[in-house]
Amino acid sequence: MTNSGTFEVYRDSAGEWRWRLVATNGNIIADSGEGYNSKQGAKRGIDSVRRNAPDADVEVLPDS
Repeated sequence: MTNSGTFEVYRDSAGEWRWRLVATNGNIIADSGEGYNSKQGAKRGIDSVRRNAPDADVEVLPDS
């Protein structure tokens, strides 16, 4: 099985914790979209994504 990417947990310039999913080519393919007060909160966000979207459907919305 090949590595599908790495979740990185980091502190932003405002001091909040965030996560991002980085592909093997170095591109960021997803991020938390919000800051967390604690590193553990960011890790719980990652766990939520893993748990709630392992086989998520893709819905293409019509143009507005």
